[in-house]
Amino acid sequence: MFPSETRMLIILPRELVDRARVLAGRATTSMRLPVSLQIILRALIEEGLKRPTDAGLLANVNRQAETVRRIRREAHRRPTAARAGHGPARRSRSGARS
Repeated sequence: MFPSETRMLIILPRELVDRARVLAGRATTSMRLPVSLQIILRALIEEGLKRPTDAGLLANVNRQAETVRRIRREAHRRPTAARAGHGPARRSRSGARS
């Protein structure tokens, strides 16, 4: 699709994805063209990168970085035995939960 592209997996809060879907729906209606969630996310990233010194953008980045730091710190403080039961469910190659 693009001369140089990279694929990535991104984990987003459901509320954020829902808001992006609403925007995609509005764009589809107003432009009378199919606008996917991927197009919306790509446009938002591109526009955000055009404003690297925007105070609102930097505040959002700071808030997210602090949240990740807090979550990692709390996870690190938990005893090892307590952590074992809280991890994601492992799946075998057949897809059945263990």
